[in-house]
Amino acid sequence: MDTPNSVLATIGYEGLPPDRFIALLREAGVARLVDVRAIAASRRPGYAKRALAANLAAAGIEYLHMPALGTPKAGRDANRAGRMGEFRRIMADRLATPEAEHALALLAEAAREVPSCLLCLEANPAQCHRTMVAEALSANHGGFTIRHLQAP
Repeated sequence: MDTPNSVLATIGYEGLPPDRFIALLREAGVARLVDVRAIAASRRPGYAKRALAANLAAAGIEYLHMPALGTPKAGRDANRAGRMGEFRRIMADRLATPEAEHALALLAEAAREVPSCLLCLEANPAQCHRTMVAEALSANHGGFTIRHLQAP
């Protein structure tokens, strides 16, 4: 049986208004949102780093940005072009760097402290690097159960 801190959630904000996004996090019991975007910027209102952190704080959710776990530009370009094999190779290389391995270790500690959720853009977790981050964390840092949050 999972303990609350052995579950790692993921979420993509694509298509979600900020209020619904925060409601999903609260319904799931998330206490810390871990932003794994390389650049925590967005053209969508409410999802740039400062606005997101402020909205989360108002909802009682901590914000943590871990850019070392973000997708490099070449990976973002491959994803946008639908070159998923290339995208996955780029992300696998990124996650094997010492910087990313250190960030994964820190993420494991943070995720064990309180119920946490990884954030990126894509609604579909199969098309987003956050799934690869979550799987690497689970495989290399203690077997987290991964739960993808999505709007019904």
